[in-house]
Amino acid sequence: MKRIPLPCGETVPALGQGTWHMGDDPQRCGEEIATLRRGIELGLTLIDTAEMYGDGRAESLVGEAIRGLRDDIFLVTKVYPHNASRRAMPLACEASLRRLGVEAIDLYLLHWPGTVPLAETVEAFEALQRAGKIRHWGVSNFDREQMESLHAVPGGAAAQANQLLYNLGRRGLEWDLAPWLRQHRVPVMAYSPIEQGRLLRTRGLGSMAKRLGRTPAQVALAWLLAQDDVFAIPKTGRRERLEENAAALDLTLSPDQLRELDALFPPPSGPGPLEML
Repeated sequence: MKRIPLPCGETVPALGQGTWHMGDDPQRCGEEIATLRRGIELGLTLIDTAEMYGDGRAESLVGEAIRGLRDDIFLVTKVYPHNASRRAMPLACEASLRRLGVEAIDLYLLHWPGTVPLAETVEAFEALQRAGKIRHWGVSNFDREQMESLHAVPGGAAAQANQLLYNLGRRGLEWDLAPWLRQHRVPVMAYSPIEQGRLLRTRGLGSMAKRLGRTPAQVALAWLLAQDDVFAIPKTGRRERLEENAAALDLTLSPDQLRELDALFPPPSGPGPLEML
């Protein structure tokens, strides 16, 4: 498994597992748990979730999936912006810990920018670290200006990752945000790396994948995995799709193939607002 370094020096798997919409349908939970466990067997030991997902149902499902496997997992969850204050964050964190069935979270992210001052949010993260409730913290859906504001507050440079919408069809962050993150050694955690399946219906990507004897999802994931400061968290609740995703680790795209993808999905030609789902 390729690993991506965090600013603190710890490394994480370049390919993990997302859980958005997991736990919503009780009839699917058994397969979703089996899928997460199969992913762990294949080395996809980074699991991302959030208190927002199903009002905690995804965290509860992850907790059941990782029971007895905690030492193997790099666990990521996210806090609502309205819970990012000194008073509310400890309560939100305790609720996530209970649902996950763990004593500490490996990486706790602010889900998106909110109205709580960033200095207060950083202080709340630091208090949770001192209490042993979280090991690291970071952010999600922060654009360059917001990252600069974060780094300007005391302790703000300790953010370990920025979770962002990033895939072949959503490359806007490459204009100014990605270079800034690279300069400050903050990796991108790419969510929706296959655009919730929509990217797979792109004709050019399908043709290229067929020539390579691969699936469109594997090509799209391999494009992200070719970057040394990006780790991806595709979500699937089916074991066969999970195994398909994991096989992207064995696909190394050549410079010519990367240029072909640039022609199919051009990088940005100018600045634009940060995209989110």
